[in-house]
Amino acid sequence: MSYNSLVLAMAATRLLAGLLEIGGATLMLRLGKVEQAFQVNAWLGIIGPTIFLVVSSLGLAGMVHQVPPLKIVLLLGAVILIMLSALL
Repeated sequence: MSYNSLVLAMAATRLLAGLLEIGGATLMLRLGKVEQAFQVNAWLGIIGPTIFLVVSSLGLAGMVHQVPPLKIVLLLGAVILIMLSALL
């Protein structure tokens, strides 16, 4: 099966994000203290939206020639709104 390089990059980024989440959960268990687990959770909370932004950007880059400009602008606006809601 042949995959588009952007699809591979998107999937690899999501796999990395999943591994980071599993690693963070394992680290929380090993640390065993609420304060330290909370700090790990804070880092994971920052990484999640960043991964979302990277994967969304890769997807938009791959669709830029296939989708009308208005839809690209609307998609970018949606991504920005999602990021704002995650940060506020």
